Amino acid sequence: MSDTETFLTRWRRVDGADGTVIAPDECLSPARNVAMGAQHVVAMFGSTVLAPLLMGFDPNVAILMSGIGTLIFFLFVRGRVPSYLGSSFAFIGGVIAVTGYAGSGPNANIGVALGAIIACGLAYTVIGLIVWAANARAGGAAAWIDRYMPPVVTGAVVAVIGLHLAPIAAKGAMGGSTFDALMALMTILCVGGVAVWTRGMVQRLLILVGLIVACILYGILANGFGLGKPIDFTGLSQAAWFGLPTFSAPTFHLPAMGLIVPVAIILVAENLGHIKAVSAMTGRDMDRYLGRAFVGDGVATMVSGSVGGTGVTTYAENIGVMAVTRIYSTLVFVIAALIAIVLGFSPKFGALILTIPGPVLGGMSIVVFGLIAIAGARIWVVNKVDFSDNRNLIVAAVTLVMGAGDFTLTLGNFQLNGIGTATFGAIILYALLNLRKRT
Repeated sequence: MSDTETFLTRWRRVDGADGTVIAPDECLSPARNVAMGAQHVVAMFGSTVLAPLLMGFDPNVAILMSGIGTLIFFLFVRGRVPSYLGSSFAFIGGVIAVTGYAGSGPNANIGVALGAIIACGLAYTVIGLIVWAANARAGGAAAWIDRYMPPVVTGAVVAVIGLHLAPIAAKGAMGGSTFDALMALMTILCVGGVAVWTRGMVQRLLILVGLIVACILYGILANGFGLGKPIDFTGLSQAAWFGLPTFSAPTFHLPAMGLIVPVAIILVAENLGHIKAVSAMTGRDMDRYLGRAFVGDGVATMVSGSVGGTGVTTYAENIGVMAVTRIYSTLVFVIAALIAIVLGFSPKFGALILTIPGPVLGGMSIVVFGLIAIAGARIWVVNKVDFSDNRNLIVAAVTLVMGAGDFTLTLGNFQLNGIGTATFGAIILYALLNLRKRT
C-alpha cells in the first residue's frame, strides 16, 4: 500500500491460523488482536515501570504516557511501522544527576528533569525533521545517519549508558544491611534463572517474572520470618481502582537541559536500530519512515515530559514479541496503547508497583543496566566491527572511559556529563579520524 492511497494504513483481515507472517497492514480477528495487544503490554510493562521507579517518577503517569506516546508515534508514521514506545533508560543517569534523587520515594525535584526531557524531545524532533526533509529530497537520510553514526559509535554510546549507571545500581543493591544486599543478589539469580531455565513467552518476560519471584521470596523472608523490612500493603488497600495519576509540571533550567539534551542522540540510535530490525523481519524497506519515526518519538517525549512522564523510546522487548509471533500488524500496537492508557488511570495499579522492596529494585537495576551495557557490545558483534582498525579501536576505547568515568565539561551554564561528552565525543572523534582515507 503506498502512502498516496490513504493517510493511515487500512488493515486487511487475514486468518493467520497457519502461522504465516502477519504484515503491518494486515490484522487478525478482534479477539486475537486484543490478546496480542495485551501480550505487548506485558512485554513492555517491566521496563516501562522500572525506569520511572529508578528516577522517582509516578509509574502510573509513565504507563499512561507510554500508551499516548505510542498513539502519537502511530499517527506520525501513518500506521506503517509496528512499534511500542515505553520509558527510556537513557534518561536515568541524567535525571538522577540533575535532581540529586536518592533512590527512594517520589523525586522532589522532578520539575527540573521534566523541563530537560522536553528540551531533549525538541532536539530529537528537530533531528527528525532534518531526516524527514532529506528523505523527501533524496531518499538517502538513512545513509547519512549511518555515515556519522556507524556501529562502532552507536555500540559504544549504548554501552556507556549502562556503564555510567553501574555505580548507582551497585549502591542501590547494597542497601543498608547484609539482608538487603543478599536479597539484591537473590533478585539477580531469579532473573538469571528465568532467562536460562524457562522457554517461550516466560523467557521473553524475564524481567517481569524475575521481579515477581524475587518479591515473593522477599515477602516470605521479611514479612514471614522478620529478616528484613516488611512489605507494607497499606497504600495498596487504600488506593482506588480508578483515578487520575499524579501529574507534575516542568521547570526549565539551562544546566539541566545541557546535561540531558544529548540523550537525543541515543534515542536516534535506538529508533534507527528498531527500524532496521523491523525492516529485516518484515522484508519491507522502512527507511523512508525514519524521519517520521524520529519526529513521532520526539513529540511523544515532549508530551510525556510536560505532564510528569519519562522520555520514551521504541522498545526492543516488543520486537522480541514480534519475532516470536511473526505478527507485525500495527493495529495490535494501537490496542496495546489503549490498554496501557486504561492501566494508567488506576491508582491501585500504581500502589501495587510502589510495594516493590528497595533491595529487589536494586538487584533489578544491576541486571537492567548490565543488559544495556552488553547491548552496546552486541551491536559491535552483530555488525562485525573490525577492532584491528585503529580508528574503531580508539573511538570505542575513549568513548567507554569518558562515559564510565563521568568526564564532565562545564562551559558557563552549559554542562555535559559523561553520557553527553561520550556521545558527542564518539561522533566527532570518528569523523576526525576518518578524514584520512583508509588504505
